[in-house]
Amino acid sequence: MTMNGEAVLENVRRYRTIASLYRQTAAFRPHQRWSLLEQAEEWENRAMVELEGYFAARIAASERAAPRPAYHAPRWEMAAAA
Repeated sequence: MTMNGEAVLENVRRYRTIASLYRQTAAFRPHQRWSLLEQAEEWENRAMVELEGYFAARIAASERAAPRPAYHAPRWEMAAAA
């Protein structure tokens, strides 16, 4: 599924906000701290997966759309060879 950049950034913002709330809650609930911190880490991982997927798709699309030209020697190399 292709998503636009704004939707991806909105999802990432939401995921990181949720992670932040879990970390804040962990600070005030010592008996649940580790569980809450694990959940915060899961939300941070979701944010990273979302970003990585978006940029991987963009890179793949740009490579399909405009293949890179073959290597051409810089002018100074051609002049030195002559």
